[in-house]
Amino acid sequence: MPYVPLTWLSEHVEVPAGTTAEQLAADLVRVGLEEEQVVPATVTGPLVVGRVLSVEKETHSNGKTIGYCRVDVGPQHNDAPGEGAEASDVASRGIVCGAHNFAPGDHVVVALPGTVLPGPFPIAARKTYGHTSDGMICSAKELGLGEDHSGIIVLERMLGADGVPAPGADALALLGLGEEVLEINVTPDRGYCFSMRGVAREYAHSTGARFTDRGLPESLPTSPPAATQDAFAVAVDDTIEPATGLTAPGCDRFVTRIVRGIDPTAPTPAWMVARLVQAGMRPISLAVDVTNYVMLDLGQPLHAYDLAALAAPVVVRRARAGERLTTLDDVERRLDPEDLLITDSPGEGPGGRVLGLAGVMGGAETEVSAGTTDILLEAAHFDPISVSRTARRHRLPSEAAKRFERGVDTRLQAVAAQRAVDLLVEHGGGVADPAVGDLDTTRSPEPITFDTAEATRLVGVDYSRDRVLGILEQIGCTVTADAGGEVTLQVTPPSWRPDLVGPAHLVEEVARIAGYHEIPSVVPPAPPGQGLTVTQRQRRDVARALAERGLVQVLSYPFVGDVHDALGLPDDDPRRTVLRLVNPIADDAPYLRTSLLDSLLETARRNVSRGTGDVAVFEIGLVTHPAAVRAGAAPGVAGRPSTEELARLEAAVPDQPRHAAGVLAGQRVPDGVGPVAAAGRPADWADALEAARTVATTVGVTLAARAGHLMPWHPGRCAELVVAGEEETVVGYAGELHPKVTTALELPARTVAFELDLDAVLAAAPAEAIQVEPVSTFPLAKEDVALVVDERVPASEVLAAVVDGAGALAEDVRLFDVYAGDQLGAGKKSLAFGLRLRAPDRTLTAEETAEVRERVVRVAGDRVGAVLRG
Repeated sequence: MPYVPLTWLSEHVEVPAGTTAEQLAADLVRVGLEEEQVVPATVTGPLVVGRVLSVEKETHSNGKTIGYCRVDVGPQHNDAPGEGAEASDVASRGIVCGAHNFAPGDHVVVALPGTVLPGPFPIAARKTYGHTSDGMICSAKELGLGEDHSGIIVLERMLGADGVPAPGADALALLGLGEEVLEINVTPDRGYCFSMRGVAREYAHSTGARFTDRGLPESLPTSPPAATQDAFAVAVDDTIEPATGLTAPGCDRFVTRIVRGIDPTAPTPAWMVARLVQAGMRPISLAVDVTNYVMLDLGQPLHAYDLAALAAPVVVRRARAGERLTTLDDVERRLDPEDLLITDSPGEGPGGRVLGLAGVMGGAETEVSAGTTDILLEAAHFDPISVSRTARRHRLPSEAAKRFERGVDTRLQAVAAQRAVDLLVEHGGGVADPAVGDLDTTRSPEPITFDTAEATRLVGVDYSRDRVLGILEQIGCTVTADAGGEVTLQVTPPSWRPDLVGPAHLVEEVARIAGYHEIPSVVPPAPPGQGLTVTQRQRRDVARALAERGLVQVLSYPFVGDVHDALGLPDDDPRRTVLRLVNPIADDAPYLRTSLLDSLLETARRNVSRGTGDVAVFEIGLVTHPAAVRAGAAPGVAGRPSTEELARLEAAVPDQPRHAAGVLAGQRVPDGVGPVAAAGRPADWADALEAARTVATTVGVTLAARAGHLMPWHPGRCAELVVAGEEETVVGYAGELHPKVTTALELPARTVAFELDLDAVLAAAPAEAIQVEPVSTFPLAKEDVALVVDERVPASEVLAAVVDGAGALAEDVRLFDVYAGDQLGAGKKSLAFGLRLRAPDRTLTAEETAEVRERVVRVAGDRVGAVLRG
């Protein structure tokens, strides 16, 4: 995020004296630049200029040589002559210093007691090496102005002999260290605000302050010269391939300037170092610091090359197969054919050597070194999409890439290059070479046909025509009347606003500059007759019913890894056909689930592993079945997709039915205490089956169960669930999980689960609303019946026969006992059912209940061969 020091901002726009960082934040937020934080001053306390009066060298027993210095720090800070911890003949302070790169007469930066340096490192008078050190003479690193810790800052070398203030002067203001800095948040469409120039422009929009555009040629000490024939040769060789989705060449402007004879030891001026530090950058060397400073000031990224290491011509091209580059961060990178490169030609043909990733980061081979005296400056304009893709592909979010991918002013390159040349000549002693290169194929922004009434229509504020015109001109647009009259206008956006491409963008600018506070808050009316659909209500009813049975609803990510082996799915199981994501959130979960149990069992496992032994969870969510679906080609972004393209995209969307699933493990009923408390019981297959039936009965559907065989369930304890009366429609499974599955997933033994195709269940639900029958006030009649059947007959079929035999008088039918023994004979079992009978309009007689019992035995005998147990 950009950092905004007030003193730097005031060089571009008139900022009233006394303005604070908080006031600046309030002014900028009105035009859409939000405050991120206010960074406090890096140094606080009395930091002053001092003049060294004397230096006494002393070598101590540890072998270290120190200097005891008497330093004049101004009359308001000096000890009087003959006073203080160690008396002297003149007013001064005594300070112990271990550096030796200064001499008597030099002006230095002194931190007096009470100063707090970065760290934080508080300064106080202390006894050391036999002297009282009443402060500290500071190096650049100690002040946070760079990494140089070897020597003291000598102000004559930094500012020149004529620029050094008198002893006692405030060094905080001199070095820019005592200033608060505002950090702001810039939206992606406002890339020009990644510079002092851009922020100053917005401050002027917000407050009406006078803006001085330092990005114009006339604002420079020396106007940028025109291109010359003898310039360093540059060529752009970039053919746009339709498959890349790029709509413009990767580079449409490339300015080169040469500065010769730079002193490689020349230091970066203190004011520039301070501003770089305030902006969150580390000072490196004069050449690099100048390019960074100009980028922060104007918004145009620059790159400096060691001219002696280059071979003409420089060629801008795409990467070739197998090419590699070691970037400035000393990382070797494998290049992609879409990467735009800066290359030169050292004998192996044009563009044979890779110098850097265009707009992202330079290479180590031609970087400016400690011995560089001749520099080639590059100021170019690169395609935002190309830079953005390269930066993300190589995970290099450089400061240059941040600006290029948001759009850089196409008229700024020559101005920025000239500004850098001027600084290198002034502070590095270099000479500007008359050769100037400017390869320019940029195009002016296209005019936008705009009706001023659109602002009122879209925003809801009555903006006058003159006000709309004034705002558009204020932000830099050129406005002319359309050929058809005054109804519409032709608005040409400024070169620094590539985000303005349509009438809606212009309306947004009008609303932003006029003030968001003018837009009234209007609560949209709620349309009558709207609410949850029938399906939405049914899903909520299902979730509520499962929760009432003691299950907890969870929401798991639909992304899974190689879970199907753990679930024991056969190789030909259709659930193994998965859809792989192009850009998954996690590398170990790149697929979309084909079953809710793919992710729900992992949720249960995680709960168990964290100490929750008794688990009862359920989920309602989508699964993905991509079989027989082919991916469709992605449409371009230039306009709305056509009807045919939308149809192809719709056809490429895989089937995503909604399922309901649950997992139960551990104790279903906990152990009780006390003389009448019953022992608890674990969850079993019947609980899973009952939960599945709860889902169906909630929406008025009856499920029939029959023996099923499907992993991950136990082959002998798995129920296949079908809609009653539609035997061919299998809607789910319930039962106990296979022991191998529970072991692989580290779940408790005999964990049970169910999964239903909820969409299929809801499709079988009755169209009419479920009618609630009135509760009968007549007494209940009870009958128990035990039926003997072949042991291979499923209990569910016997239960269905009993329910049909009991008829309308049956309020509840429940299987309460299963018995097999020698008394019944081999291959037989006894099923005992409890019948609860009630009539809505009378008390049942003994004859009526006996008749129901006889009918149950008769129907069960006809259906499943059951006989009454004697």
